[in-house]
Amino acid sequence: MRVIICGAGQVGYGIAERLAAEQNDVSVIDTSADLIRGVRDNLDVRGFVGHGSHPEVLQKAGAQEADMIIAVTLHDEVNMVACQVAHSLFNVPTKIARIRAQSYLQPHYMDLFSRDHLPIDVIISPEVEVGDMVLRRISLPGATDVVRFADSKILLVAIECLEDCPVVNTPLAQLSELFPDLTSTVVGVLRGERLFVPHSADQLVTGDIAYVVTSKDQVRRTLGLFGHEEQEATRMVIAGGGNIGLYVARALEQRQSRTRVKIIESTRERAVAIADELRRTVVLHGSALDQKVLLEADVQSADLMVALTNDDQVNILSSVMAKRLGCKSNLVLINNPTYHEFTRTLGIDAHVNPRNVTISRVLQHVRRGRIRAVHSVHRGAAEVIEAEALETSPLVGAPLRELELPDGMRIGAVYRDGEMITPSGSLRIKPKDRVVMFALEKAVKQVEQMFRVSLEFF
Repeated sequence: MRVIICGAGQVGYGIAERLAAEQNDVSVIDTSADLIRGVRDNLDVRGFVGHGSHPEVLQKAGAQEADMIIAVTLHDEVNMVACQVAHSLFNVPTKIARIRAQSYLQPHYMDLFSRDHLPIDVIISPEVEVGDMVLRRISLPGATDVVRFADSKILLVAIECLEDCPVVNTPLAQLSELFPDLTSTVVGVLRGERLFVPHSADQLVTGDIAYVVTSKDQVRRTLGLFGHEEQEATRMVIAGGGNIGLYVARALEQRQSRTRVKIIESTRERAVAIADELRRTVVLHGSALDQKVLLEADVQSADLMVALTNDDQVNILSSVMAKRLGCKSNLVLINNPTYHEFTRTLGIDAHVNPRNVTISRVLQHVRRGRIRAVHSVHRGAAEVIEAEALETSPLVGAPLRELELPDGMRIGAVYRDGEMITPSGSLRIKPKDRVVMFALEKAVKQVEQMFRVSLEFF
Protein backbone atom coordinates (compact mmCIF):
# COMPACT_ATOMS: atom_id res chain seq x y z
CA MET A 1 0.00 0.00 0.00
CA ARG A 2 1.23 3.52 -0.86
CA VAL A 3 0.52 5.99 1.92
CA ILE A 4 1.24 9.73 2.29
CA ILE A 5 1.39 11.09 5.84
CA CYS A 6 1.14 14.86 6.34
CA GLY A 7 2.70 15.78 9.67
CA ALA A 8 5.83 14.28 11.23
CA GLY A 9 5.01 14.99 14.87
CA GLN A 10 4.56 12.24 17.46
CA VAL A 11 1.39 10.85 15.84
CA GLY A 12 2.64 11.12 12.24
CA TYR A 13 5.97 9.56 13.17
CA GLY A 14 4.24 6.75 15.07
CA ILE A 15 1.95 5.93 12.12
CA ALA A 16 4.90 6.04 9.68
CA GLU A 17 6.92 3.75 11.96
CA ARG A 18 4.13 1.14 12.09
CA LEU A 19 3.31 1.24 8.38
CA ALA A 20 6.95 1.17 7.27
CA ALA A 21 7.62 -1.83 9.52
CA GLU A 22 4.86 -3.65 7.62
CA GLN A 23 6.60 -3.00 4.27
CA ASN A 24 4.17 -0.31 3.07
CA ASP A 25 5.47 2.42 0.72
CA VAL A 26 5.33 5.50 2.99
CA SER A 27 6.03 9.19 2.26
CA VAL A 28 6.03 11.78 5.05
CA ILE A 29 5.55 15.54 4.54
CA ASP A 30 6.26 18.25 7.12
CA THR A 31 7.30 21.91 7.11
CA SER A 32 10.04 21.16 9.66
CA ALA A 33 13.33 20.10 8.07
CA ASP A 34 14.48 18.75 11.45
CA LEU A 35 11.46 16.47 11.82
CA ILE A 36 11.84 15.19 8.26
CA ARG A 37 15.55 14.54 8.86
CA GLY A 38 14.62 12.47 11.93
CA VAL A 39 12.08 10.49 9.89
CA ARG A 40 14.59 9.80 7.10
CA ASP A 41 17.37 8.83 9.50
CA ASN A 42 15.30 6.43 11.62
CA LEU A 43 12.63 4.96 9.34
CA ASP A 44 12.51 3.29 5.96
CA VAL A 45 10.33 6.04 4.46
CA ARG A 46 10.71 8.98 2.09
CA GLY A 47 10.59 12.46 3.61
CA PHE A 48 9.59 15.76 1.98
CA VAL A 49 9.91 19.25 3.45
CA GLY A 50 6.91 21.43 2.59
CA HIS A 51 3.21 22.04 3.16
CA GLY A 52 1.08 18.91 2.94
CA SER A 53 -1.72 20.95 1.37
CA HIS A 54 0.40 22.23 -1.54
CA PRO A 55 -0.20 20.37 -4.83
CA GLU A 56 3.46 20.33 -5.93
CA VAL A 57 4.56 18.87 -2.58
CA LEU A 58 1.89 16.15 -2.75
CA GLN A 59 2.95 15.40 -6.32
CA LYS A 60 6.59 15.00 -5.27
CA ALA A 61 5.44 12.62 -2.53
CA GLY A 62 3.69 10.46 -5.15
CA ALA A 63 0.04 11.46 -4.59
CA GLN A 64 -0.89 10.41 -8.13
CA GLU A 65 -0.18 6.76 -7.17
CA ALA A 66 -1.16 6.88 -3.47
CA ASP A 67 -3.82 4.60 -2.00
CA MET A 68 -4.30 6.73 1.11
CA ILE A 69 -3.48 10.13 2.62
CA ILE A 70 -3.35 10.57 6.38
CA ALA A 71 -3.30 14.26 7.40
CA VAL A 72 -2.25 14.69 11.04
CA THR A 73 -0.55 18.10 11.13
CA LEU A 74 -1.20 20.42 14.07
CA HIS A 75 -3.62 22.51 12.00
CA ASP A 76 -7.14 21.29 11.18
CA GLU A 77 -7.41 23.54 8.14
CA VAL A 78 -4.18 22.20 6.61
CA ASN A 79 -5.44 18.64 7.16
CA MET A 80 -8.75 19.42 5.49
CA VAL A 81 -7.20 21.18 2.50
CA ALA A 82 -4.62 18.39 2.06
CA CYS A 83 -7.48 15.88 1.76
CA GLN A 84 -9.37 18.13 -0.66
CA VAL A 85 -6.30 18.59 -2.91
CA ALA A 86 -5.52 14.85 -2.76
CA HIS A 87 -9.09 14.12 -3.88
CA SER A 88 -9.58 16.84 -6.51
CA LEU A 89 -6.17 16.73 -8.22
CA PHE A 90 -4.87 13.22 -7.57
CA ASN A 91 -8.01 11.14 -6.92
CA VAL A 92 -6.54 9.49 -3.80
CA PRO A 93 -9.09 6.80 -2.77
CA THR A 94 -8.92 7.04 1.04
CA LYS A 95 -8.51 10.30 2.97
CA ILE A 96 -8.07 10.45 6.76
CA ALA A 97 -7.83 13.76 8.66
CA ARG A 98 -7.25 14.68 12.27
CA ILE A 99 -9.75 17.40 13.26
CA ARG A 100 -9.32 18.92 16.71
CA ALA A 101 -11.71 21.91 16.78
CA GLN A 102 -15.05 20.71 18.14
CA SER A 103 -16.88 23.36 16.10
CA TYR A 104 -16.28 21.34 12.92
CA LEU A 105 -17.59 18.19 14.61
CA GLN A 106 -21.05 19.41 15.63
CA PRO A 107 -23.62 16.88 14.35
CA HIS A 108 -25.56 19.50 12.37
CA TYR A 109 -22.38 20.53 10.50
CA MET A 110 -21.15 17.02 9.61
CA ASP A 111 -22.43 17.36 6.02
CA LEU A 112 -19.34 19.54 5.54
CA PHE A 113 -17.24 16.38 5.17
CA SER A 114 -19.42 14.73 2.53
CA ARG A 115 -18.00 13.79 -0.86
CA ASP A 116 -19.62 16.85 -2.47
CA HIS A 117 -18.01 19.31 -0.07
CA LEU A 118 -14.82 18.36 1.83
CA PRO A 119 -14.25 14.73 0.80
CA ILE A 120 -12.79 13.21 3.99
CA ASP A 121 -13.53 9.51 4.53
CA VAL A 122 -12.42 9.24 8.15
CA ILE A 123 -12.26 12.00 10.76
CA ILE A 124 -10.15 11.42 13.86
CA SER A 125 -10.70 13.70 16.85
CA PRO A 126 -7.96 12.94 19.39
CA GLU A 127 -9.65 14.88 22.18
CA VAL A 128 -12.89 12.89 21.82
CA GLU A 129 -11.07 9.56 21.40
CA VAL A 130 -8.85 10.15 24.45
CA GLY A 131 -11.75 11.60 26.46
CA ASP A 132 -13.79 8.45 25.82
CA MET A 133 -10.81 6.29 26.80
CA VAL A 134 -10.44 8.23 30.08
CA LEU A 135 -14.17 7.85 30.81
CA ARG A 136 -13.94 4.07 30.25
CA ARG A 137 -11.00 3.85 32.65
CA ILE A 138 -12.88 5.89 35.25
CA SER A 139 -15.94 3.63 35.00
CA LEU A 140 -13.86 0.44 35.41
CA PRO A 141 -11.31 1.02 38.19
CA GLY A 142 -8.78 -1.80 38.38
CA ALA A 143 -8.39 -2.13 34.61
CA THR A 144 -5.22 -0.63 33.13
CA ASP A 145 -6.73 -0.61 29.61
CA VAL A 146 -10.32 -0.83 28.37
CA VAL A 147 -11.48 -1.11 24.74
CA ARG A 148 -14.96 -1.83 23.39
CA PHE A 149 -15.84 -4.02 20.41
CA ALA A 150 -18.99 -5.40 18.74
CA ASP A 151 -21.45 -2.57 19.46
CA SER A 152 -19.91 -2.20 22.95
CA LYS A 153 -21.13 -5.70 23.92
CA ILE A 154 -17.58 -7.12 24.10
CA LEU A 155 -14.69 -5.55 26.01
CA LEU A 156 -10.95 -6.06 26.16
CA VAL A 157 -9.60 -5.27 29.62
CA ALA A 158 -5.97 -5.29 30.71
CA ILE A 159 -5.73 -6.40 34.35
CA GLU A 160 -2.64 -6.42 36.56
CA CYS A 161 -2.21 -9.55 38.68
CA LEU A 162 -1.36 -8.29 42.17
CA GLU A 163 0.04 -10.37 45.03
CA ASP A 164 -3.43 -11.27 46.32
CA CYS A 165 -4.81 -12.09 42.86
CA PRO A 166 -6.93 -15.29 43.29
CA VAL A 167 -6.21 -16.68 39.81
CA VAL A 168 -2.38 -16.67 39.83
CA ASN A 169 -0.54 -20.00 39.69
CA THR A 170 -3.63 -21.69 38.23
CA PRO A 171 -3.59 -23.22 34.72
CA LEU A 172 -5.88 -21.19 32.48
CA ALA A 173 -7.79 -24.35 31.49
CA GLN A 174 -8.81 -24.78 35.14
CA LEU A 175 -10.35 -21.30 35.21
CA SER A 176 -12.92 -22.44 32.64
CA GLU A 177 -13.70 -25.48 34.79
CA LEU A 178 -13.97 -23.44 38.01
CA PHE A 179 -16.18 -20.76 36.42
CA PRO A 180 -18.06 -22.48 33.56
CA ASP A 181 -20.56 -19.60 33.18
CA LEU A 182 -17.85 -16.91 32.94
CA THR A 183 -17.65 -15.44 29.45
CA SER A 184 -14.01 -14.37 29.72
CA THR A 185 -10.92 -15.50 27.81
CA VAL A 186 -7.29 -14.60 28.57
CA VAL A 187 -5.90 -13.85 25.10
CA GLY A 188 -2.55 -12.24 25.92
CA VAL A 189 -0.09 -11.85 28.80
CA LEU A 190 2.55 -9.17 29.35
CA ARG A 191 5.29 -10.52 31.65
CA GLY A 192 8.01 -7.92 32.13
CA GLU A 193 8.67 -6.79 28.57
CA ARG A 194 7.60 -10.08 26.98
CA LEU A 195 4.14 -10.17 25.41
CA PHE A 196 2.84 -13.63 24.48
CA VAL A 197 -0.32 -15.58 23.68
CA PRO A 198 -0.88 -18.09 26.52
CA HIS A 199 -1.78 -21.75 26.12
CA SER A 200 -4.40 -23.51 28.27
CA ALA A 201 -1.68 -25.08 30.44
CA ASP A 202 0.02 -21.71 31.16
CA GLN A 203 -0.33 -19.98 34.52
CA LEU A 204 -0.47 -16.30 35.43
CA VAL A 205 2.09 -15.04 37.95
CA THR A 206 2.18 -11.97 40.20
CA GLY A 207 3.09 -8.86 38.20
CA ASP A 208 1.61 -10.12 34.92
CA ILE A 209 -0.78 -7.94 32.97
CA ALA A 210 -3.49 -10.18 31.52
CA TYR A 211 -5.42 -9.10 28.42
CA VAL A 212 -8.92 -10.51 28.86
CA VAL A 213 -11.80 -10.50 26.37
CA THR A 214 -15.13 -10.52 28.19
CA SER A 215 -18.76 -9.50 27.83
CA LYS A 216 -20.06 -6.13 28.99
CA ASP A 217 -22.23 -7.89 31.59
CA GLN A 218 -19.35 -9.91 33.08
CA VAL A 219 -16.58 -7.31 33.12
CA ARG A 220 -16.95 -6.32 36.78
CA ARG A 221 -17.14 -9.96 37.86
CA THR A 222 -13.98 -10.64 35.84
CA LEU A 223 -12.14 -7.78 37.54
CA GLY A 224 -13.29 -9.19 40.90
CA LEU A 225 -11.93 -12.66 40.08
CA PHE A 226 -8.56 -11.04 39.42
CA GLY A 227 -8.68 -9.39 42.85
CA HIS A 228 -9.77 -5.91 41.74
CA GLU A 229 -12.78 -4.82 43.79
CA GLU A 230 -12.13 -1.07 43.55
CA GLN A 231 -15.25 1.09 43.64
CA GLU A 232 -15.91 3.78 41.07
CA ALA A 233 -14.59 7.17 42.21
CA THR A 234 -17.11 9.50 43.86
CA ARG A 235 -14.60 12.34 44.44
CA MET A 236 -12.32 13.27 41.58
CA VAL A 237 -9.76 15.98 40.84
CA ILE A 238 -8.91 16.74 37.20
CA ALA A 239 -5.66 18.60 36.46
CA GLY A 240 -6.05 20.51 33.20
CA GLY A 241 -9.16 22.20 31.85
CA GLY A 242 -8.25 21.88 28.18
CA ASN A 243 -10.40 20.15 25.56
CA ILE A 244 -9.98 16.68 27.11
CA GLY A 245 -10.51 17.81 30.71
CA LEU A 246 -13.63 19.76 29.72
CA TYR A 247 -14.94 16.82 27.64
CA VAL A 248 -14.55 14.41 30.59
CA ALA A 249 -16.15 16.78 33.12
CA ARG A 250 -19.06 17.58 30.78
CA ALA A 251 -19.67 13.87 30.09
CA LEU A 252 -19.73 13.08 33.82
CA GLU A 253 -22.28 15.86 34.36
CA GLN A 254 -24.46 14.66 31.45
CA ARG A 255 -24.45 11.11 32.83
CA GLN A 256 -25.94 12.40 36.07
CA SER A 257 -22.93 10.78 37.71
CA ARG A 258 -22.75 11.00 41.49
CA THR A 259 -19.06 11.78 41.15
CA ARG A 260 -18.09 15.19 42.51
CA VAL A 261 -15.48 16.75 40.24
CA LYS A 262 -13.01 19.59 40.74
CA ILE A 263 -10.83 20.93 37.91
CA ILE A 264 -7.50 22.73 38.36
CA GLU A 265 -6.72 25.01 35.40
CA SER A 266 -3.54 27.13 35.18
CA THR A 267 -4.83 29.78 32.74
CA ARG A 268 -7.25 32.26 34.30
CA GLU A 269 -9.21 33.00 31.11
CA ARG A 270 -9.69 29.30 30.41
CA ALA A 271 -10.72 28.64 34.03
CA VAL A 272 -13.43 31.33 33.80
CA ALA A 273 -14.63 30.00 30.42
CA ILE A 274 -15.05 26.38 31.55
CA ALA A 275 -16.57 27.46 34.88
CA ASP A 276 -19.31 29.21 32.86
CA GLU A 277 -19.86 26.07 30.78
CA LEU A 278 -20.00 23.52 33.61
CA ARG A 279 -22.81 23.45 36.15
CA ARG A 280 -21.85 21.07 38.96
CA THR A 281 -18.05 21.04 38.57
CA VAL A 282 -15.89 23.26 40.77
CA VAL A 283 -13.13 25.03 38.80
CA LEU A 284 -9.98 26.25 40.58
CA HIS A 285 -7.42 28.58 39.00
CA GLY A 286 -3.84 27.57 39.79
CA SER A 287 -1.01 25.15 39.10
CA ALA A 288 -1.51 21.43 39.64
CA LEU A 289 2.09 21.39 40.92
CA ASP A 290 1.21 23.81 43.75
CA GLN A 291 0.59 21.82 46.92
CA LYS A 292 -1.68 24.55 48.31
CA VAL A 293 -3.90 24.36 45.23
CA LEU A 294 -4.04 20.56 45.46
CA LEU A 295 -5.07 20.78 49.11
CA GLU A 296 -7.67 23.43 48.24
CA ALA A 297 -9.10 20.92 45.74
CA ASP A 298 -9.31 18.39 48.62
CA VAL A 299 -7.01 15.99 46.78
CA GLN A 300 -6.13 14.43 50.15
CA SER A 301 -9.64 12.94 50.39
CA ALA A 302 -10.17 12.28 46.65
CA ASP A 303 -10.65 8.82 45.19
CA LEU A 304 -8.98 9.64 41.87
CA MET A 305 -6.62 12.21 40.40
CA VAL A 306 -6.86 12.50 36.59
CA ALA A 307 -4.00 14.53 35.06
CA LEU A 308 -4.88 15.77 31.56
CA THR A 309 -2.68 18.82 30.91
CA ASN A 310 -0.59 19.20 27.74
CA ASP A 311 2.63 18.71 29.72
CA ASP A 312 3.67 15.12 30.53
CA GLN A 313 5.94 16.22 33.36
CA VAL A 314 3.18 18.25 35.03
CA ASN A 315 0.83 15.27 34.70
CA ILE A 316 3.32 12.82 36.21
CA LEU A 317 4.52 15.05 39.07
CA SER A 318 1.06 16.32 40.05
CA SER A 319 -0.26 12.74 40.16
CA VAL A 320 2.66 11.58 42.31
CA MET A 321 2.12 14.56 44.66
CA ALA A 322 -1.62 13.81 44.84
CA LYS A 323 -0.97 10.23 46.00
CA ARG A 324 1.59 11.40 48.56
CA LEU A 325 -1.04 13.80 49.93
CA GLY A 326 -3.57 10.97 50.32
CA CYS A 327 -5.39 10.55 47.00
CA LYS A 328 -6.29 6.86 46.54
CA SER A 329 -5.36 6.43 42.88
CA ASN A 330 -4.39 8.29 39.72
CA LEU A 331 -4.81 8.22 35.96
CA VAL A 332 -2.29 10.11 33.84
CA LEU A 333 -2.15 11.34 30.25
CA ILE A 334 1.37 10.67 28.88
CA ASN A 335 2.36 11.54 25.30
CA ASN A 336 6.06 10.69 25.42
CA PRO A 337 6.50 6.90 25.07
CA THR A 338 9.84 6.97 26.91
CA TYR A 339 8.02 7.88 30.13
CA HIS A 340 5.82 4.76 29.97
CA GLU A 341 8.65 2.50 31.11
CA PHE A 342 8.85 3.81 34.66
CA THR A 343 5.28 4.89 35.46
CA ARG A 344 4.82 1.97 37.88
CA THR A 345 7.95 2.77 39.87
CA LEU A 346 6.69 6.34 40.37
CA GLY A 347 3.36 5.20 41.76
CA ILE A 348 1.21 5.86 38.69
CA ASP A 349 -1.71 3.42 38.61
CA ALA A 350 -2.79 3.83 34.98
CA HIS A 351 -1.91 6.00 32.01
CA VAL A 352 -3.45 6.89 28.67
CA ASN A 353 -1.32 7.33 25.55
CA PRO A 354 -3.05 9.72 23.07
CA ARG A 355 -0.69 8.70 20.28
CA ASN A 356 -1.62 5.04 20.70
CA VAL A 357 -5.34 5.89 20.63
CA THR A 358 -4.95 7.82 17.36
CA ILE A 359 -2.70 5.20 15.72
CA SER A 360 -5.22 2.46 16.60
CA ARG A 361 -7.96 4.43 14.82
CA VAL A 362 -5.79 4.87 11.71
CA LEU A 363 -4.79 1.18 11.61
CA GLN A 364 -8.47 0.23 11.55
CA HIS A 365 -8.64 1.76 8.05
CA VAL A 366 -5.20 0.65 6.87
CA ARG A 367 -5.87 -3.02 7.58
CA ARG A 368 -7.20 -4.89 4.53
CA GLY A 369 -10.21 -7.19 4.65
CA ARG A 370 -13.39 -6.84 6.69
CA ILE A 371 -11.69 -5.22 9.68
CA ARG A 372 -14.15 -3.32 11.88
CA ALA A 373 -11.91 -2.19 14.74
CA VAL A 374 -8.24 -2.30 15.79
CA HIS A 375 -6.56 -1.53 19.10
CA SER A 376 -2.78 -1.42 19.35
CA VAL A 377 -1.28 -3.05 22.45
CA HIS A 378 2.06 -2.42 24.20
CA ARG A 379 3.62 0.00 21.69
CA GLY A 380 2.52 -2.04 18.67
CA ALA A 381 3.73 -5.45 19.90
CA ALA A 382 0.22 -6.81 19.30
CA GLU A 383 -3.22 -5.79 18.06
CA VAL A 384 -6.72 -6.66 19.17
CA ILE A 385 -8.80 -6.91 16.00
CA GLU A 386 -12.53 -7.20 15.36
CA ALA A 387 -13.24 -8.59 11.89
CA GLU A 388 -16.23 -9.93 9.99
CA ALA A 389 -15.97 -13.50 8.67
CA LEU A 390 -16.78 -13.96 4.98
CA GLU A 391 -18.04 -17.17 3.36
CA THR A 392 -14.61 -17.57 1.76
CA SER A 393 -12.73 -17.21 5.07
CA PRO A 394 -10.71 -20.29 6.14
CA LEU A 395 -12.18 -19.78 9.64
CA VAL A 396 -15.71 -20.58 8.48
CA GLY A 397 -17.21 -24.06 8.72
CA ALA A 398 -14.83 -26.31 10.63
CA PRO A 399 -14.76 -26.57 14.46
CA LEU A 400 -12.13 -24.28 16.00
CA ARG A 401 -10.12 -27.29 17.25
CA GLU A 402 -9.55 -28.39 13.65
CA LEU A 403 -8.39 -25.01 12.36
CA GLU A 404 -4.70 -24.28 11.86
CA LEU A 405 -4.60 -20.81 13.40
CA PRO A 406 -1.43 -18.70 12.99
CA ASP A 407 1.10 -18.92 15.79
CA GLY A 408 0.72 -15.81 17.95
CA MET A 409 -3.05 -15.42 17.50
CA ARG A 410 -5.95 -16.27 19.82
CA ILE A 411 -9.69 -15.84 19.33
CA GLY A 412 -11.29 -14.11 22.33
CA ALA A 413 -14.96 -13.99 21.35
CA VAL A 414 -17.45 -14.37 18.50
CA TYR A 415 -20.35 -11.92 18.10
CA ARG A 416 -23.43 -13.40 16.44
CA ASP A 417 -27.01 -12.02 16.27
CA GLY A 418 -26.30 -9.47 19.00
CA GLU A 419 -24.86 -12.03 21.42
CA MET A 420 -21.30 -12.85 22.52
CA ILE A 421 -20.16 -16.47 22.20
CA THR A 422 -17.12 -17.66 24.19
CA PRO A 423 -14.84 -19.72 21.91
CA SER A 424 -14.58 -23.47 22.46
CA GLY A 425 -13.08 -26.33 20.47
CA SER A 426 -16.49 -27.29 19.07
CA LEU A 427 -17.54 -23.78 17.99
CA ARG A 428 -18.00 -23.30 14.24
CA ILE A 429 -17.69 -19.76 12.91
CA LYS A 430 -20.42 -18.75 10.46
CA PRO A 431 -20.38 -16.15 7.66
CA LYS A 432 -21.05 -12.60 8.98
CA ASP A 433 -19.90 -13.53 12.50
CA ARG A 434 -17.73 -10.83 14.03
CA VAL A 435 -14.58 -12.31 15.53
CA VAL A 436 -12.58 -10.50 18.25
CA MET A 437 -9.02 -11.78 18.40
CA PHE A 438 -5.59 -10.97 19.83
CA ALA A 439 -2.67 -11.12 17.38
CA LEU A 440 1.02 -10.57 18.01
CA GLU A 441 2.72 -8.27 15.50
CA LYS A 442 4.14 -11.24 13.54
CA ALA A 443 0.64 -12.72 13.02
CA VAL A 444 -1.24 -9.55 11.95
CA LYS A 445 -0.69 -10.06 8.20
CA GLN A 446 -2.00 -13.64 8.39
CA VAL A 447 -5.06 -12.45 10.30
CA GLU A 448 -5.73 -9.87 7.55
CA GLN A 449 -5.57 -12.63 4.92
CA MET A 450 -8.21 -14.65 6.77
CA PHE A 451 -10.76 -11.86 6.40
CA ARG A 452 -10.05 -10.73 2.84
CA VAL A 453 -12.40 -11.31 -0.08
CA SER A 454 -11.05 -14.31 -2.00
CA LEU A 455 -10.70 -12.35 -5.26
CA GLU A 456 -8.07 -10.19 -3.56
CA PHE A 457 -5.75 -13.19 -3.31
CA PHE A 458 -5.33 -13.39 -7.09
